[in-house]
Amino acid sequence: MKTLMVQGTTSDAGKTTLVAGLCRVLKRRGVKVAPFKPQNMALNSAVTSDGGEIGRAQALQAQAAGIDAVVDLNPVLLKPDSDSGCQVIVHGRARLRLDARGYHDYKRVAMQAVLESHARLVDAYQAVIVEGAGSPAEINLRSNDIANMGFAEAVDCPVILIADIDRGGVFAHLVGTLELLSASEQARVRGFVINRFRGDIALLEPGLRWLEQRSGKPVLGVLPYLHGLQLDAEDAVAREDARRDVQLRVVVPVLPRISNHTDFDALRAHPQVALHYVGPGQTPPPADCVILPGSKSVRADLAHLREQGWETYLHRHLRYGGKLLGICGGLQMLGRRIADPRGLEGAPGDSEGLGLLDIETTLEPEKQLRNVHGRLKLGDASAKLSGYEIHAGVSLGAGLQRPLIEFDDGRVDGAMSADAQVLGTYVHGLFDEPGAAGLLLRWAGLRDAQGIDLNAQREAALDRLADTLEAHLDLPRVLALLEPAS
Repeated sequence: MKTLMVQGTTSDAGKTTLVAGLCRVLKRRGVKVAPFKPQNMALNSAVTSDGGEIGRAQALQAQAAGIDAVVDLNPVLLKPDSDSGCQVIVHGRARLRLDARGYHDYKRVAMQAVLESHARLVDAYQAVIVEGAGSPAEINLRSNDIANMGFAEAVDCPVILIADIDRGGVFAHLVGTLELLSASEQARVRGFVINRFRGDIALLEPGLRWLEQRSGKPVLGVLPYLHGLQLDAEDAVAREDARRDVQLRVVVPVLPRISNHTDFDALRAHPQVALHYVGPGQTPPPADCVILPGSKSVRADLAHLREQGWETYLHRHLRYGGKLLGICGGLQMLGRRIADPRGLEGAPGDSEGLGLLDIETTLEPEKQLRNVHGRLKLGDASAKLSGYEIHAGVSLGAGLQRPLIEFDDGRVDGAMSADAQVLGTYVHGLFDEPGAAGLLLRWAGLRDAQGIDLNAQREAALDRLADTLEAHLDLPRVLALLEPAS
């Protein structure tokens, strides 16, 4: 029993965070540990060291564990491209596109990939900490389940159940979830963790005693609300209002199929920048720089932007001297045309782009998946850059004769308008390197731009998280679940 699984009563209960924290705690204790998520549904993804694609959260957990991110950490990744369909990525590669019913039938095949990856991790590591998905009590999804109790039963591992008290109804969430499980699944749950508590713990203790008596299972910890903790989001977009006491205003439209919005985490944390996400129906505010993000359905999201009045807004923004940056799908939108002849992201066809960069894009079946290193170049200035590419589009055109990035392997990437007001690139993670972030922010209008070391902030956040678990979790009891049965 070297595998321990964390399941949640709801989405966003804290599963990702608890797994990351446990990985960092075990790493500190000299345990060779790996995170694992059998099935993830997310549009934030990462490129692995073995050249595949996994959920961004598992890359974060790998960093917490101090190991390379590889495809076995997340063998099945679902990337929704509509309300009822998704791209299915198995062992890091896009295999097929299925609707919800089709994937439900496909889960028997997907389970084999999950069990193969888990077996390899068990052979290679002393401990494997598994993250579930959604809730194990989703009755309609229990048949052929590979993400929660279906997996736990298949590999015979213990489970911790976590719930978010900040949502309210935490006792109903925990007791109700337990009641909806089968007898064998109930026995598999070895204890509860309550997440995001704020207030006087003494007022909570009567409820904790009742929960333990009612369920016969221990409360393994009550974790406090960690204000200001910034870690890579699995999928949800933080829509905080822009601050006013800053020097640069950046606006990002929230597309229906926005992907890899973790590109903007460094901007969210930057003391000189106000990052404002603008959702459907909201009026975009004045900005110094607008960034068009990545998208899983570029043509559909471009149509959405037009419906929301963004095309008019962007032309006015540029007339008044504002700057515009497109990343991945955003780069494709800035061009003259986007063609999807094979229907990879929807119905086959092509769409007119915004026409702000002299490029045309065709979507191809084979994704480009690379971790990249090189230099970002703007005018006479340059800076070290590291990032990654995840895209199916192939772009051509005269605009590419003014590239933004020179990679260490000799390739180039990106496009720039003649007046340098509009930039585009396929590289995600542009703002993660302090030097590259500073150079881009100066281009956007921030004269005394400071660099921000996102990786150092991420490490500090992981250490803060581990410190919190050390203080508020019954770690001896939790870690004993990883010991072989006597």
